Amino acid sequence: MKKWIMTTLLMVCGLTATMAQKPAQIKFDKTTHNFGTFSEKNPKVTCTFSFTNVGEQMLVINQAIASCGCTVPEYTKEPVKPGEKGEIKVTYNGEGKFPGHFKKSITVRTNGAVEMTRLYIEGDMTEAQ
Repeated sequence: MKKWIMTTLLMVCGLTATMAQKPAQIKFDKTTHNFGTFSEKNPKVTCTFSFTNVGEQMLVINQAIASCGCTVPEYTKEPVKPGEKGEIKVTYNGEGKFPGHFKKSITVRTNGAVEMTRLYIEGDMTEAQ
């Protein structure tokens, strides 16, 4: 009987300690990037969004999806430890697109306390002279 009580008590304590930890949490340095003005002659532009896992558990990026095919996000597939940094590299390719202003979004889904975050890129592509 004492063994059963001790085993149950240890299990309850273990579950309580596990549940007391804060979940993973992603915190971006910035969520918007403006490329400014660039020429249609060089239609590919790239930026990097840096983030930190400010939670107490491993952070996993499940997916990063752009709002259109002209925007491609790349991200680390490995879990990010608490306190460590990671990056999401975003490339916009304006080849074959009309010159002018654009604004695109990238939806990032994680296992964190906030499961979805949106990043935005924008800029102005001018006609090739």
